[in-house]
Amino acid sequence: MLQLAPAALFEHYLGISRLLAGQLDFRSAIRSVANEVAHIIPHDHLDVCVLVEDGNYHTAYETGIDTAWGDLEGAPVVYSPIRSLLWNEVDYLLSDDATVDPRFRFEGAFRAPIDEQSLRSRIHVPMKVEGAIIAALSCSSRTAGLYTLDDVEHARVIADLLTPYFFALRAAEQAQRSAIVEAEARAREEGLRLGALRLTEALEQERQRIGMDLHDQTLADLTRLARRVEQLSLSGEIGPDALEPVSRSLQHCMHDLRQIIEQAKPSVLQLFGLAQAVENHLDRSVRDSGMPIRWALADETAGALDRLEPTVSVALFRIAQEAINNAVRHARPARLAVRLRVEAESLVLDVTDDGSGVVRPRGRIGSGVENMKTRARLISATCTIGTGRNNGGTTVTVRLPLAPERGAGAPCEGGTGDESPDRGG
Repeated sequence: MLQLAPAALFEHYLGISRLLAGQLDFRSAIRSVANEVAHIIPHDHLDVCVLVEDGNYHTAYETGIDTAWGDLEGAPVVYSPIRSLLWNEVDYLLSDDATVDPRFRFEGAFRAPIDEQSLRSRIHVPMKVEGAIIAALSCSSRTAGLYTLDDVEHARVIADLLTPYFFALRAAEQAQRSAIVEAEARAREEGLRLGALRLTEALEQERQRIGMDLHDQTLADLTRLARRVEQLSLSGEIGPDALEPVSRSLQHCMHDLRQIIEQAKPSVLQLFGLAQAVENHLDRSVRDSGMPIRWALADETAGALDRLEPTVSVALFRIAQEAINNAVRHARPARLAVRLRVEAESLVLDVTDDGSGVVRPRGRIGSGVENMKTRARLISATCTIGTGRNNGGTTVTVRLPLAPERGAGAPCEGGTGDESPDRGG
């Protein structure tokens, strides 16, 4: 303990106040006053533990000796060696040798810096605003038995000088964090609003496409057939030879209508699940293209697909459907692979081809690429399009966060898809 005249003591207190002025963060504040505090209370380590998140966590801002306390952000108060003070169970803590003091040695206590740095003599006093503890001031020395109750009183005065500044800094930091959270929430809300708008536009375009397909294709075919049947009935030529072309045209018409219905409603998905629906679409797309494309599908999700919400499954199917269609129509690949897997608590869908790359329409909100990304955003997934294996072809990757209770999940990044042994082609 240092013996200082009242005038000298007051001068050091005044110096602490002057040094605090203009400090804009916790670390610079504590470091700016360390030397002045040392004239009053000699120390090897000085820190302020600031309480955050309703007092359940704290962060230490230190000077003199850098310890693991200063490396932690938001450490649980329940494991703090000075939790009794932070919980307002004691008015202060004074120890001649903290390395053996039982008050710092309870199960789970994060007290390693005390032993590693031999911080024997210790003083801890609360920093209060309107009776509520917002932080604690700690002075430590490697010399045992250094501090007395007079030093505790000096520490209280220093804490009173520091408290308004640290309270203001904490309030400013909390306001900044709240502003960031609010800005991020608004950005997400705006992103979802735009995503929903784009998807609504895309769905309206899809409705119009189906209407045009029914009008220009199916209705036209049925009208032509109706006229043919009417002609046959008037001419009396209703033999097998005359009906055979009509029957064949009806079969083509039903096939076209079935395709329109299948594109509008993924019935295989509802009956057999996502993997089977993607495989069915992959097989049909390759077969209908008439190209010698070797294809493969690998389901490595261990049942995670069965736990998806129906709306999520439909969205993933639509993304896979669009990616497969783009590859077959535009890339002219020799190989096309779809892989479903669980990775880092995420469900990952990869569609990889070795073709010439997907043509990406520009300036069209309703384009296939934009629709894939919009569908992904609306289910809290991400979708990226990148280069395939060996810098050739294209990989579409969707990454969906899975709820912890369901076993896995997260958003979609580009990457290289690995292919499993071919199952068709």
